[in-house]
Amino acid sequence: MEGPISERQASEKPAPEGLAVIDKEAGWTSHDVVAKSRGVLGTRKIGHSGTLDPDATGVLVLGVGRATRLLRFLTALGKEYTGQVVLGASTSTLDSSGDVTATFDMATVTSAEVAEAATRFVGDIEQIPPMVSAVKVGGRRLHEIAREGGEVERAPRPVTVHRFDVTPADEPGVYDVVVTCSSGTYVRTLAADLGEALGGGAHLRKLRRTAVGSFTLAEAHPLESPVLLPMAEAFRDLPAVVVDEATAVDISYGRPMDAETLGLDPVGLDVGGPWPVLGPDGSLLAVYGPHGDRPGRVKPVMVLAPAP
Repeated sequence: MEGPISERQASEKPAPEGLAVIDKEAGWTSHDVVAKSRGVLGTRKIGHSGTLDPDATGVLVLGVGRATRLLRFLTALGKEYTGQVVLGASTSTLDSSGDVTATFDMATVTSAEVAEAATRFVGDIEQIPPMVSAVKVGGRRLHEIAREGGEVERAPRPVTVHRFDVTPADEPGVYDVVVTCSSGTYVRTLAADLGEALGGGAHLRKLRRTAVGSFTLAEAHPLESPVLLPMAEAFRDLPAVVVDEATAVDISYGRPMDAETLGLDPVGLDVGGPWPVLGPDGSLLAVYGPHGDRPGRVKPVMVLAPAP
């Protein structure tokens, strides 16, 4: 027989968990947002799904509590941005936060020429990461080396740009841009490369991330008033598997299963996944992936439901 619940136990609140879509303000680093959110939400267990530059604003997805374990699945989601490309000046950071390193007379460049040049950067391309980035070279982050005045050789990295729209802004030589791209794409590099392709230079300003996957500004909240979404929302862009109560018990023990038991097509499992598994109430129980050496079988990548 269980004893009486203590006053302390009765007053304890369950630890917060879920996803928070934040509309980050300019001047905050992603780490700053995490640190502030720990105080706002009352837990230290918070992480983010992808760095957003301090001068940039917009969508930053946080994982809170057990949802921090899911952030690795969100990091790879595609991104959407808006911003402005300023022709005629290159900067040390490739955006307006840096020092001007060179100027160019690009007054004769037409909007048609800018639009045509932008098409060259749509599709599968390679980018050299900027020195002011979190990419590691030789065990050190590039922005750390840059702050010390150093520069190192960086290998090009493959990225995919699905959309790079440019339209003239009200200011001469300035173009509004909309970019949808794969994770790991640097919009500031797109801006600089566009300027170079036009025979001069350019930099980026007013960068705003409008979407991470299907997480958009429409559901983003200020840092001071976050709203937590259920953990299952981490996989809203993937088809989910819903199981009955009996199967949910097996899932909670982390048992490998036949693909068909989970309602999955056993063909091609070696290249499939991840598969979010939901209980009858819609809560996220686990994430399953292929069982590489067992055809037709799947195994848990992580289990979130406590075993009974």
